[in-house]
Amino acid sequence: MKRKYRLSTALDVDDLLMECVPYAIRLANEKYKFDPPLTIREVDRWGKLGTRDDVIFEFFNDPEFYKNQPVIEGAKEFVRKLSQMTEVFVSTSVYPQFMSIRALRIMEEFPEIPHDHIYMGSRKDKIDVDILFDDGMHNVLDSMAAYPILMRRPWNTEATGMLSVNNYDEFLKLVEVIAESYSVKRAPVISDKPGIVVLVGPTGSGKNEIASAVCEKTESFERLISYTTARVSKDNDRFHHVSLREFHKMQDAGELFEITNYANNFYGSRFSDVDDILRRGKNVITVMDICGAMAMKTHFDNVIMVYVGKDKKSLISSIIERSAPTDEKVKRILAIDNEKHNEQICDYSVRHNDIENAVEEIVGFLPSFDK
Repeated sequence: MKRKYRLSTALDVDDLLMECVPYAIRLANEKYKFDPPLTIREVDRWGKLGTRDDVIFEFFNDPEFYKNQPVIEGAKEFVRKLSQMTEVFVSTSVYPQFMSIRALRIMEEFPEIPHDHIYMGSRKDKIDVDILFDDGMHNVLDSMAAYPILMRRPWNTEATGMLSVNNYDEFLKLVEVIAESYSVKRAPVISDKPGIVVLVGPTGSGKNEIASAVCEKTESFERLISYTTARVSKDNDRFHHVSLREFHKMQDAGELFEITNYANNFYGSRFSDVDDILRRGKNVITVMDICGAMAMKTHFDNVIMVYVGKDKKSLISSIIERSAPTDEKVKRILAIDNEKHNEQICDYSVRHNDIENAVEEIVGFLPSFDK
């Protein structure tokens, strides 16, 4: 039995605990009367890019901005819950002249965080913790934490391979999963009711091939069909094509429980589609990135995460052969090693080079309802 271990977590502040970009956008719209109003979706990359949203950076030089930053809804309760699960630190990057304002706000709004646990500076790679939670993709990529986790925001949707979540609840669920890896590993508790298998793994690992083989093997599994803004061929039965406007409409209405971005196209899955399959007495099988898998595990019961592995050379060859932009291929290749870390938090692992055995294992994870 492994020794009981209390995890440590470092939290970012801007756009994780306190509003930064949304607050700056509101101030910009009030000051400059943009028509149409500036929206957060326009900030789809970080930094000044010569677009009208560059105006938000002027507010980051005003001390009043830091004094009045709103606390994100649910942030206080999130910190309270996390403090019961791990030791909590703050790692925040702020201009030196505003550090005292930032420290006072943290102490005032989040009393659960000890004063000597507040660290300021841009070198977050120097923070020695088990978990880093940040919305800055560069901070997550450079982190030395065992589990650097990205909070999904419009400016980091292109991130791939790394651990990421959409909200506080998904993060807390992920912390639970990580904590279990420090104790005796137990297999997921599976009931006799229909359940969900989520296949995760690097691009090119053969997840879709395995998912299709499972559905061919038994009628007790049904593939979840997701939605995408990408063009979909007539013979593609894995996605429904929707316009960007339709996608955002579903997103704003809270119909999607997971969203990702690949090659500048959005992908997402609906709550109701999962419920419909389960209601018909079928097991769900789907392919998602680790962010989508954690969303599934957060919002549904009886979920098994299965990591699909493949040797690195074959993965790279598969990615190179894809019809995707070169920069997207580069991102996917660079993400391979990060994806490997995700295996540690999955319930099971299978290998694509033994696809028949992998299918047999996956089918055996959940009950059969074949007639």
